[in-house]
Amino acid sequence: MEFQGICHKMHADLASLSITDQDTERANVQYTFILDQAKIDLPLTIGQHIEISWTGKIYCTSCGKKTPKSYAQGHCFQCFKTKASCDMCIMKPETCHYHLGTCREDDFAKRICFQPHIVYLANSSALKVGITRIHQMPTRWLDQGASQALPIMKVGSRRLSGHLEVMFAEQVADKTDWRKLLKGDAEPIDLISLRDELIDEFSSQIELIEDEFSMNFEFDEHVERLDQAKVQEFVYPVSSYPSKIKSHNLEKALTIQGTLQGIKGQYLIFDTGVINIRKYTGYELVIRN
Repeated sequence: MEFQGICHKMHADLASLSITDQDTERANVQYTFILDQAKIDLPLTIGQHIEISWTGKIYCTSCGKKTPKSYAQGHCFQCFKTKASCDMCIMKPETCHYHLGTCREDDFAKRICFQPHIVYLANSSALKVGITRIHQMPTRWLDQGASQALPIMKVGSRRLSGHLEVMFAEQVADKTDWRKLLKGDAEPIDLISLRDELIDEFSSQIELIEDEFSMNFEFDEHVERLDQAKVQEFVYPVSSYPSKIKSHNLEKALTIQGTLQGIKGQYLIFDTGVINIRKYTGYELVIRN
């Protein structure tokens, strides 16, 4: 079968849920490949031979215009320069500048930045700290290929969550090693014990940050500890991991193909190499299976 359309990141959902003990829940992950212009959900089956071709065309996922190059995962240059979703504070939330009156889009800030956010610990390639909007759980963890995740704090804004993330990053990495991610499942970590150790270590700094925000900003900046949260464990559809990582690039080879061996994060794992689907947001692709 052949499908053609504009690529977006894959949709990840939890297929089933089981409770392994009083502190842990485990779920299987399932994926759907999205070609939105064709309005098709293309299921992916492990063991299936798949061919992916790029037509050479890229469309802005914001305004829909054809663009010679993709900026910030699927935007034309004009949208990249004007949209709040492309601002540096999206990558570095602690640099949010709404309070300075320089935000590009007031509505975007209220819809995205001033919503409840979660600070979490996750285990993908190793232990990491991260943040996400509360409604983006577990999507954020699945997009990162985390095998374990634990919400540790809830706050009222993206900027406050960013400051807490930077603080915890003094002890815990805030990046994922994608090569390690694709070589196998990370060794299990006791996230609850690590949460307690980190919060105890940084308790005085947390109070100072909370006090500063509550005094200087109009939004609810209370820091809520999530001591009753359960560890989430995720099982990805992978039959085998590659011993050596080879990354496919559609801009160098317009067509790639192989037998699908697994899906993890936003990566397809073929017997011929791996490809980051999110990287090609806005690209017009043809999928054959």
